[in-house]
Amino acid sequence: MQTERFFCPCPRGLEPLLVEELSGLGAQAPKTFPGGVAFRGGWDICARVNLESRLATRVLWHVDSGLYRSEDDLYGLAYEQRWEDWFDPRQSMKVHVTAIKSPLKSLNFATLRVKDGVCDRFRNRMGARPSINTTDPSVRVHAFLGERELTLYLDTSGTPLYKRGYKFAKVEAPLKENLAAGILRIAGWTPDQPLFDPMCGSGTFLLEAAQIALDRAPGLGRRFALETSGPCPAKVWKAAREAAEARAQPARPLQIFGADIDADQLVRAEQNLAAAGLSEAVKLRCEDVLLGSPPAASGVMVANPPYGVRLGEAEQLLGFYRALGDALKKRYTGWRCLFLSSDTAFPKNMGLRTSRRVPLWNGALECRIYEYAIVAGKLDAQTGA
Repeated sequence: MQTERFFCPCPRGLEPLLVEELSGLGAQAPKTFPGGVAFRGGWDICARVNLESRLATRVLWHVDSGLYRSEDDLYGLAYEQRWEDWFDPRQSMKVHVTAIKSPLKSLNFATLRVKDGVCDRFRNRMGARPSINTTDPSVRVHAFLGERELTLYLDTSGTPLYKRGYKFAKVEAPLKENLAAGILRIAGWTPDQPLFDPMCGSGTFLLEAAQIALDRAPGLGRRFALETSGPCPAKVWKAAREAAEARAQPARPLQIFGADIDADQLVRAEQNLAAAGLSEAVKLRCEDVLLGSPPAASGVMVANPPYGVRLGEAEQLLGFYRALGDALKKRYTGWRCLFLSSDTAFPKNMGLRTSRRVPLWNGALECRIYEYAIVAGKLDAQTGA
């Protein structure tokens, strides 16, 4: 099978983990860039990555690259591509352009020229052009402008891969699924260890963990642009989906536990687990993390604690951090506890010494993973930020 070039964007900070994941899926020569990983492979690998990657945001197929000096060069390179071989002018389209160190003054005008090149190609070759849909297009064309080079991509994923296709009950500022899966990998969690999210919200960590434990490919519940556009043969896509379906295990009780003080959010988590067919796999309870007890003698805790949205004023938030640190010291001996936070006051007020700090980006928000290994002994031996 012919080797193609691809690029997978991902949350910043997860690039090394994505390299490991892609290598395990058969990708060739994965190479990290800020915000993603480039790799090579056949269309079978592209289909498999779409279905099975837990960390990638999209899989972009490298169409062509060329030097540019002006917006007219962008138009020319876009016009030269055989778009009519890969999708139908009756499909809607969106062009997305990103740039680093580009000398061009307007990203909007650059986007317009790439779009004109694609549409004019269709009009001149087929007598019709795709309509533009900026919210829910059938086809997404991506262009990246470097200092001198333009690279064109066709998006094989469509809807971002972190949208697994089962989650419909949402909460304010949810954690994206691929970032949650990355945090589980950073934690070193494996399904033989108890996992607990005491501030579970809509259940993102729980859903990701249950799918990992049951070897369920995250893309089995959704469709992809790859299936209706691009040069991937239908039989290749069919084989990839059948292989993933054959490995998926039925739901069973797992050592995965969730809790939240907000009953409404817990209802949303229950709805999402039910929609994914995972109600049996995860145990939920309504409780305050400051008052509750661990669900097992030892394990891994992961949480995305409030950054002030749910708790209100800064003083109240600092008090919560101090109380959380006290609760961990008193009741969670034997647990490794990992928290994602963008609040620099978080580690200073926990009253515990971090065993690890890992920088990550939650969208545009710079965060850290703060890990605390709660060990038996005098409480004052564990203090310190």
